Amino acid sequence: MKAMILAAGRGVRMRPLTDTRPKSLLAVGGKPLIVWHLEKLAHAGFTEAVINHAHLGHMIEAELGDGSPFGINIRYSPEPEALETAGGIARALHMLGEKPFLVINADIYSDYDFATLAGLDLGDRLAHLVLVDNPPQHPRGDFALEAGSVRESGERLLTFSGIGVYAPRLFAGIPPNAKVPLAPLLRKAMAAERVSGEHYLGRWHDIGTAERLQALDAELRGKA
Repeated sequence: MKAMILAAGRGVRMRPLTDTRPKSLLAVGGKPLIVWHLEKLAHAGFTEAVINHAHLGHMIEAELGDGSPFGINIRYSPEPEALETAGGIARALHMLGEKPFLVINADIYSDYDFATLAGLDLGDRLAHLVLVDNPPQHPRGDFALEAGSVRESGERLLTFSGIGVYAPRLFAGIPPNAKVPLAPLLRKAMAAERVSGEHYLGRWHDIGTAERLQALDAELRGKA
């Protein structure tokens, strides 16, 4: 299975840090956020990863190179401007192949074991999502998980972690370079009962602000 790391976001809420450095290269615990993902992917047995980028993308390529220092082969999908999640994935489909692939948001931190998903067989499903407990900044959650199926609504909503496996056909019909969000595609697939999921109870952080970045850095350095 191939993996894709989404790193095209501008990181507006983290300015001025992201004025001069892509959000995915901001460091926690002594290394960039995206490097944590690359190392965990390699440890889980993944050998190929695609990274999309837009804002200051040349810095990502310069810092990560071909991925050999991390034990994984990296290919890049530059975007003239950020195409949102589904648009960015659709632009990179030719590098991801015809089989289901793993996608990870660059701006999260988790100890989730990607090996859990490496051999996942989607069958006729279009997606498999990793859901987590709702963090303080997102108390309402996103989706419900019922008997292994993800639904748009339910008694208890969980938060989408930014970790998922997708079938390429989920993105069929997206025009080249179109700005397309992921959520509407997922909701349509959920309505057809073609999205599965799991509830992960381990460590997970959404690094959306400078304050959360600093808090995670302190935690990883043992200063929290």
